[in-house]
Amino acid sequence: MTGIADRPPTGRLLGIDVGGTKAALAVSDAAGRPLARLRRPLEPTGAWQRDLERIAADAKRLLREAGGEGAPAAIGISAPGPLDPAAGQIDGPPNLPGWVRVPVCDVLSAALGAPAFLENDANAAALAEWRFGAGRGVDDLVYLTMSTGVGAGIVAAGRLVRGAAASAGEIGHAPVVWGGEPCVCGLRGCLEAYVGGAAWTRRLRAIAPETSRAVALAGARIALTPVHVVAAARDGDAFSCAELARYVEYLARALVMLCFTLAPRRIVLGTIPTAAGDALCLDPLRQRVRAALWPGLAREIEIVASGLGDELAFLAGIGVALEGLRELTPPGPTSPR
Repeated sequence: MTGIADRPPTGRLLGIDVGGTKAALAVSDAAGRPLARLRRPLEPTGAWQRDLERIAADAKRLLREAGGEGAPAAIGISAPGPLDPAAGQIDGPPNLPGWVRVPVCDVLSAALGAPAFLENDANAAALAEWRFGAGRGVDDLVYLTMSTGVGAGIVAAGRLVRGAAASAGEIGHAPVVWGGEPCVCGLRGCLEAYVGGAAWTRRLRAIAPETSRAVALAGARIALTPVHVVAAARDGDAFSCAELARYVEYLARALVMLCFTLAPRRIVLGTIPTAAGDALCLDPLRQRVRAALWPGLAREIEIVASGLGDELAFLAGIGVALEGLRELTPPGPTSPR
């Protein structure tokens, strides 16, 4: 099995996960075991230079807290797209105002004295699950992030797949209904328009009966979210159970496409399916997907929940650092992961 490097890195690793509302930083040993971590609100100022100065200051403080001397062996950065991993540049994510053509790798590398590597948040999460979570033990994996939007990170034959324009894995914008619901990307019928958290929330607030258990849990229909629907479905609320069944149907359509295209050994699902659990979501989803696949293929593919939970934000950047070091290291006789 291929692994982190033909000669494992020495020294500490620094992982940085940048989101629209928070930054999560972790320092780990060479094997990826966290030594120290920090999470704080990001509160973008609109000036990326100031935002990165604060992140660099946090990183220096965390490195001191973790002990040891000198710079880390590598810095891994997980961030929302659009971005260019090869150039180490973030280019205008909607939830990071002012972050346009930001040379994040160059800036943090200069500030912290180590090579820096960048991946979009779905790829970074896939690397973390593959190395540390529910993806351990396989070399062909798809991880789906399913929060506000929907995206996928793909590991094939033990290698991260980036594709043209680093756009591999944009399954959220594959059509599950031709000419269907409008998507924020400008297309129609995209998976994200049916199972993305933002789109689903808008639907729920528009159609949920005031008498439903979900609205009662939210306190008002305007406050309703998928979290309330999952909780109400556990109580047997008819509206919420129907909404989860709809969610499963559209997600299954996308997973069947992934299975026939990539034939991954394991599909790892984050956020909403993980929160809903086996009975409400994962078991019906497995049944729906398997019924649409060739039997031999269906037997070889697992659909599982994320294994990292709240640890994912801290380990995503560490996974990027390990992958970056591996790609810099010439092949050797063995490659243990």
